[in-house]
Amino acid sequence: MSVTRPIALTCALAAAVLASACATTSSPNPAVATFSSADFAWSTAVGDNSVAGRIAYVGGGRAWSCAGSVGLTPETAWTRQRFQTLYGSTERAAIPVAIVRERTVAEASSDYQAFVRSTTCDAQGRFRFDNLPMGSWFIIAPVTSDGAEPVVLMRRVTTRGGQVASVTLD
Repeated sequence: MSVTRPIALTCALAAAVLASACATTSSPNPAVATFSSADFAWSTAVGDNSVAGRIAYVGGGRAWSCAGSVGLTPETAWTRQRFQTLYGSTERAAIPVAIVRERTVAEASSDYQAFVRSTTCDAQGRFRFDNLPMGSWFIIAPVTSDGAEPVVLMRRVTTRGGQVASVTLD
């Protein structure tokens, strides 16, 4: 009986070790950024920076042109997360409009639009944003080409030092 007890104890301990080796641990979910007007406040200041851009996208052997307004969105944790989901990147993208619309993101606060600047392209596909504070921004520009599905171009740009940041969306 004295031999059986240590064997039983050893078997129980071995079973516990094996069970713990097979146990799975879940990593914590990444933090979900929430919209906060305070995070966007920096972008409302008047600054001495500008963004000068132009559309030069060529896809599928076609020339594409600016299709309406160009948006400039301040970079925050919330917009980074949103743009990563919508465009698959926080640096640059050229994605068909239909794909962007299919991707699910949290509904934007109505306050969000108050921080998005907008302009239009001229006949040569150029656009400009002036009086910007120093910071990082996302440019969004829809483009079209005869007979092709519209595409949305996205590019991240940084303003600083009273300079004009030149951007070509290609």
